[in-house]
Amino acid sequence: MTDWDTLRTLADEGNEKALARLADLADERDDVEALSELLDEGCDRAGEHLTRRAAAAKDLVELQRISDAGYDEAGEVLNRLLD
Repeated sequence: MTDWDTLRTLADEGNEKALARLADLADERDDVEALSELLDEGCDRAGEHLTRRAAAAKDLVELQRISDAGYDEAGEVLNRLLD
């Protein structure tokens, strides 16, 4: 298992797998703030985790925010919930 700092360094160098693994670790430890930051960096895996959480909570505002941050599937989930 690789530690957070090592993964962060790799992600900063452009390693997409490391960025996705950071999102998985943040999700495992319920660190929504870290997931949001990773989403802002363009991490789709963070978008997946945040969308799943927001959909389960039926948090429409959060789904809109996630969609606005660039994770299109959140917009699709939002539209389904609004139908």
